[in-house]
Amino acid sequence: MEDNKKEKRNSFFKGVAVATIVVGTILTAFYSALMIAEAKKYRERIDEIVSVSQAAQEEGGDLISQEFIDKSNLIYNGILKEFYFDTDIDTGKMHDLMYKAIVSSLGDKYAEYYTKEEMDELMQGAEGSYSGIGSYVGTDEASGYPVLSGVFEGSPAKEAGLRDGDIIYEVNGENIGGLTLTEAVNMIKGPEGTTVDLTIVREGLEEMIYVTVERRKIESPTVNHSMKANDIAYIQITEFDDVTINQFDEAYKDINNQGAKALIIDLRSNGGGNLDAVLDIARHMLPKGLITYTEERNGTVTEYTCDGKTPIQIPVVVLTNEYTASASELLTGALKDYGIAESIGTKTYGKGIVQSVYPFTDGSGIKFTTSRYYTPKGNCIHEVGIAPDIELEFDSERYYSDEKYDNQLEYAIEYLSNKIK
Repeated sequence: MEDNKKEKRNSFFKGVAVATIVVGTILTAFYSALMIAEAKKYRERIDEIVSVSQAAQEEGGDLISQEFIDKSNLIYNGILKEFYFDTDIDTGKMHDLMYKAIVSSLGDKYAEYYTKEEMDELMQGAEGSYSGIGSYVGTDEASGYPVLSGVFEGSPAKEAGLRDGDIIYEVNGENIGGLTLTEAVNMIKGPEGTTVDLTIVREGLEEMIYVTVERRKIESPTVNHSMKANDIAYIQITEFDDVTINQFDEAYKDINNQGAKALIIDLRSNGGGNLDAVLDIARHMLPKGLITYTEERNGTVTEYTCDGKTPIQIPVVVLTNEYTASASELLTGALKDYGIAESIGTKTYGKGIVQSVYPFTDGSGIKFTTSRYYTPKGNCIHEVGIAPDIELEFDSERYYSDEKYDNQLEYAIEYLSNKIK
């Protein structure tokens, strides 16, 4: 057994370094920076796709060629007729895997085909609750394995000793390398009260970690807030879900009622989320003008603006790290462009593109990149990220000791205390 553990560890670490996440998500199929298309927009987009397909075929294109249809039927019918093993062929699974392969061929690491079950889970996650271990997860860029980008306080994952940055190598003894994020997440999730065995790779440790985690119903705590020393308010946003808007409204109202003289917005390990949610939050604080704008492949530009009725009047600091991505970078970029906030921490991930999800009538759906977004000053941070005004590495060793000392947060409190004296 020990030899097998060492062999797994060695095979994983060969040529693999712990890197930043590709995209953050809660342990459901809810992904960052996606927008669920409204019915009208969906119908318009489908009409557009059909017209593009027809035009391509008229010009000799092969988006849906007769050759493709004939070959697919040949493979399908040949298998049904000649397949040797005496088993029931799961034609539904065959179809789903074909659809997944088509989407995968785009080369878009954020694109995905969702089965009906996966779409249901996607919507459940967007509503802020699910059954799982209580963590956000992304994909480690260097290894391709899932990585925990945020662990909820009081969650089963936290109780099991899991940490941000832990890479999941196996689920229930099965190596999950090569699976999509959705597939890996679906293995980790499960009915409330059941358990899942995880094999973890942690930076700085030579041996893998083996933990058993109980699955429980998780209410996503997307916003946490409190008052710190010297009337400095602290608001942590862990993800931009549908539920985040009301949670932020309540938190923002509460800190103002308590007379906040400065504000810390903690976006560390926030991988993004719903566009409407981040726009609503930005409108609480920004002056009149652009929040962001997006540009599609055909050059169509869509602007998102703020009426500027409630610009924030107190000093603001934003905490960021390498897991701060997408919608979180949108908010950070807007606050910085208007000179409202300074950022402390480490450079953000650099995801400046938007994915849209389009549902089909059978309950399935697809997601793919549809546009690029820009900060109010016209900066695109895709594959660049946002550098902090004050660079400060997180002291994980001290935090995960008995002290639970957050050096970045404490620095931000001291920094703002000096500004409001």
